[in-house]
Amino acid sequence: MQSTKQQQILGYFIEEAKEHLDTIEQGLLNLQATMADAEEMNQLFRAAHSVKGGAAMLGFDSIQKISHHLEDYFKILKENPVKIDRKLEDHFLKGFDALKALIEALQSPFGLRPEDADRALRDSAPAFAALGKHLNGLIQSEAASAPASTLPANAVAQVNNILKLMLQLFKQGDTPKGRQQLMTLCVKLAQLDKTSQPWVLTVQTAQRAIANPNASFAHLAPLIIKELKQASDLLLTGRASEILPSHALQKFVGAGQAAAPAVKAAPAPATTLAPAPATVAPNVSSNGVSGNGASNGAGAAAAGVRQRQISIPADPKGAARALLDQFNKGELIQIAEFLMKAIQ
Repeated sequence: MQSTKQQQILGYFIEEAKEHLDTIEQGLLNLQATMADAEEMNQLFRAAHSVKGGAAMLGFDSIQKISHHLEDYFKILKENPVKIDRKLEDHFLKGFDALKALIEALQSPFGLRPEDADRALRDSAPAFAALGKHLNGLIQSEAASAPASTLPANAVAQVNNILKLMLQLFKQGDTPKGRQQLMTLCVKLAQLDKTSQPWVLTVQTAQRAIANPNASFAHLAPLIIKELKQASDLLLTGRASEILPSHALQKFVGAGQAAAPAVKAAPAPATTLAPAPATVAPNVSSNGVSGNGASNGAGAAAAGVRQRQISIPADPKGAARALLDQFNKGELIQIAEFLMKAIQ
């Protein structure tokens, strides 16, 4: 029998999960429009990610696995924009229905029984297999019709020179003129390959972050130089489909700021394939920028920024959301263990 505190924690998770389910459902009901809006796609991805993290923290393996499948496919859809058809929407909705049923089972008098959780995993496996197969087909079709990359022969030199200029401008201090010059350099970067939508989107995100007067150079410099260097490395090695602006960079985009695309992106060549349903992609993080003088300067700029502190809201719901956003699965499990020991 669960203690009062355990029931309270479970209640917080269910309430939070239901909000995320609403976000996912609304996004799936008009998936083509959702995919056309980068922020809405990010919300869809983060909703599945948050449910996955909360379920892992509380030990709900079936919920964690199904939400992880959805998260994986949302990520692929973000990186490989395709023309959405009814069949793809149906496959996504079947996976969503499986997740929703598990969350609803948690609220039943008997809770989520192990046999019901196992059955949900078995029943959802064909739906996710069909989703992966169909999504792969759409990606391959888009790739076959996508225009070839138009990178100039001296693209490497151009990228390095632009990043060095950006680093110099960041070091000169925050002025309106400096911000305008940085935004102009972003335009030049985006023009290197206007056919790569992930590349153009990332550069545009950096441009909008620079345009936000509330974002200080001390925070922007290391983040933008690092992300643009990593993105350019992927672009120059034919892995443009893996480019994605980070959540940290998107936070610096001014609230309510209208998107002002520097360059209109053509459909991107799509090469990433959807994973098999049983595959769990590892979380990979970069330890910095390697290579030229721009990357070394970025490291120096980063060294001048204090280590980030995490602020935990006073209300339980806000605290749970902050933890899910900041910690990975292993860390969340440790936190859950500490909390359970403290309340016993």
